[in-house]
Amino acid sequence: MVSEAPSFWWTRTNWRAYGLWPLSVVYGRIAGRRMARTQRPSVPVPVLCVGNFTVGGAGKTPTAIAIARAAKAKGLTPGFLSRGYGGKLSVTTVVDPQRHGADAVGDEPLILAREALTVISRKRFEGAQKLVAEGCDLIIMDDGFQSARLVLDFALVVIDSVRGVGNGHVIPSGPLRAPLSEQIRQMSALMKVGNGTGADTVVRRAARAGKPLRMASLVPRPDPEIAGKRVLAFAGIADPQKFYRTVVSIGGEIAVERSFPDHHAFTDEELADLLREAEEKNLVIVTTSKDAVRLAGRPGAAKTLLDRLRVVEVDMVFDDPHAPGQMIEDAIAHCRKRVLREKRGSGPV
Repeated sequence: MVSEAPSFWWTRTNWRAYGLWPLSVVYGRIAGRRMARTQRPSVPVPVLCVGNFTVGGAGKTPTAIAIARAAKAKGLTPGFLSRGYGGKLSVTTVVDPQRHGADAVGDEPLILAREALTVISRKRFEGAQKLVAEGCDLIIMDDGFQSARLVLDFALVVIDSVRGVGNGHVIPSGPLRAPLSEQIRQMSALMKVGNGTGADTVVRRAARAGKPLRMASLVPRPDPEIAGKRVLAFAGIADPQKFYRTVVSIGGEIAVERSFPDHHAFTDEELADLLREAEEKNLVIVTTSKDAVRLAGRPGAAKTLLDRLRVVEVDMVFDDPHAPGQMIEDAIAHCRKRVLREKRGSGPV
């Protein structure tokens, strides 16, 4: 998967996108066929997938966390299933934040594991089986909408209201992971994050396809150590500019921005440079929770930086507070029908 999306993906289609179009046709056909595959293994508990149309962040992880909290409020025992992107472990593993680092299991699973049991697995079905064996009665899959070889009971697709789907082309001429029409057909609902207009075209297409729309916002937690202070903001995420806007929204005055590729493995030299610049300019260092967990457990400059920086925490807040619970209920209802059909021998729904 691409870790640093080309800038032309997020602008009007130009010669670079057109030049790669033949490759996009091939990629799109393969991805579309994979998504359309109907013969997939299943587990006896509901599987709710949180995905997005494109490469890069749209708010999947905070959305998954919000749904897990709603599930726990209902008395359920949710578990997260992640591929563990960025980690080197290739076997199915229960994530232990006290024992694992981001280099082993990836950054997002470490964040998820703070909320509920989290399993990483390159084989989604195997990971889902592990969560069931561990006692989970709801599986929340973080990403994997296009590629999961597992029956999904509810597929929520998250879209950023500013970026939308970029130029609307499939990889490599654009950021789409599969043809948009097939993705809309396969999803259960669309969730628009924020109040921008960049996703409006997709929202209208989803509405014509009869897909329900959920609205939500990423709400940062106030931090008096950032408000009114001059800061050095650094981020190794898919859309660093979104993070910088968040810092400004809680009162931080950004004096220096330092952007890195998504899931970036920081070198000691890079971290030392951040520390040096912040000290020379008397700046507060701020970053995202994803970047902070990639520093945890490391010695030297990483430990020094982690001790000094402020993490900007955010929560996904739905416009309709009942929306997460309703999606969980829809997943449960679909699972019950599916399991009944499977018992009768007619296969998954």
